[in-house]
Amino acid sequence: MQIECIKRGSLLLRIFLLLAIFFLDLIAVEVKIGDEVNVLGVRENYLTGYGIVVGLQGSGDGTTTKFTLLSIANMLKKMGIHINPKDVKTKNAAAVIVTAKLPPFAKSGMVVDVTVSSMGDAKDIGNGVLIRTPLFGPDKKIYAFAQGPVSTGGGYTESNRGGKVSKNFTTTGIIPNGAIIERDLPYSFDAQKFVTLTLKHPSFELAKNIVDTINNHFKDTLAYAEDASSIKVFFPATTMPDKVKFISSILNLPVKTVNEPKIVIYERTGTVVMSGDIKIDTPVYISHGNIYVTVQKKPQVSQPNPLSGGKTVKTQKVTTTVEEENGRIFPINSPSLRDLVKALNDLGVSPRDLIAIIEAIKKAGKLHAKIIIM
Repeated sequence: MQIECIKRGSLLLRIFLLLAIFFLDLIAVEVKIGDEVNVLGVRENYLTGYGIVVGLQGSGDGTTTKFTLLSIANMLKKMGIHINPKDVKTKNAAAVIVTAKLPPFAKSGMVVDVTVSSMGDAKDIGNGVLIRTPLFGPDKKIYAFAQGPVSTGGGYTESNRGGKVSKNFTTTGIIPNGAIIERDLPYSFDAQKFVTLTLKHPSFELAKNIVDTINNHFKDTLAYAEDASSIKVFFPATTMPDKVKFISSILNLPVKTVNEPKIVIYERTGTVVMSGDIKIDTPVYISHGNIYVTVQKKPQVSQPNPLSGGKTVKTQKVTTTVEEENGRIFPINSPSLRDLVKALNDLGVSPRDLIAIIEAIKKAGKLHAKIIIM
């Protein structure tokens, strides 16, 4: 007899308790203002272009990829060579999408990395050369040109039996410093009379703390909060010639922030991560039963009737038993979730049961924390 017993055990619970170390009582953390905000207008911009990679060793797009054949014919036409796209039979070229990030305050002549991705049925674009490709911004203007050899970081190897073992993703590659910026961004930082700081995690309390920190440091009313996510900071008259130094000093100022109590639940794996000072309205009375599922497999022999012509067959009889353990009602008198976790651990509750209990306490209005379910 083979017995398989599925129980909601203590192994996952121990893993959960290791993760629950994060659930410390954090009152205030001191960080730099620059860690909590972004400067409005100082951001990256995405560039996109369409190009052709040539010089491939028969691993490019096939003759059924029509847009590649048309692109090759149009490229040759610009070079003074007129050819019918139907006559293009090469497999040494591939149509690709080229992407790049334009950094803040980008100037003409700067270089950036580009990513090259195959559009057709090319098998490998590694070691190919990207022909000069214009890169467009959201306003449909050309901001850079990309060109150069494509690197995929390797390729694939073939085994003795003819199988292929892929080492890298060979239809996407990069060109380090492969794009040259041709147009400056239309943003004049020196002409600004103020800057706007946007909070990465909007919070009225954090916005107030940042405003107070800036005004107290400069002993002047330079900053005010427009809402929970925006803070406007005016340049003082004494620092007009050196705005960069002024912004740098603001972003390096220490500010106290309070972590919002959160519980992150990943139900697929039974993982629970808690952070912040999580409180419970007491008292809370909890009852939760455990279910045990037992699957028993017993071998049996099926004997046919005499002279029936049948064969003796070995089978298995499977019996499934479901037992539910009586739940116990226990009180939680502590206002801290830490004590609740400890009490549930003493009762042998698994992480998946703990998730159900936490969600039920939240619905009852007794748990003061934001629950995020992944």
